[in-house]
Amino acid sequence: MGKKKNQPTQEEVEITKIRIPRNNEVLGIAEALVGGDRVRVRCDDGNVRICRIPGRLRKRVWISIGDIVLVEPWKVETEKKGDIVFRYTSTQANWLRRKSYAKTIEIGF
Repeated sequence: MGKKKNQPTQEEVEITKIRIPRNNEVLGIAEALVGGDRVRVRCDDGNVRICRIPGRLRKRVWISIGDIVLVEPWKVETEKKGDIVFRYTSTQANWLRRKSYAKTIEIGF
């Protein structure tokens, strides 16, 4: 039996795997669950978009009102529609605020 090694805490693991917005992705906060796998999101760029939850996230990630999400706008109707790419946990959202990625989003945690 060897010594037990120090494992990183869950919080440290979450922060190291954080996803930062790239290319045309924007941060947003979920305002309302519209139904049919759609969410109304107030985005960081000032637009309110109806975003869908793609099939790969539908049963794995549960999105509720007030969650910080990463949105990829559609190529058509860029200002009105988009896809949700990622949902941030409360720890990750606080990290985004401290690093000034989420400037205009008021995090409701």
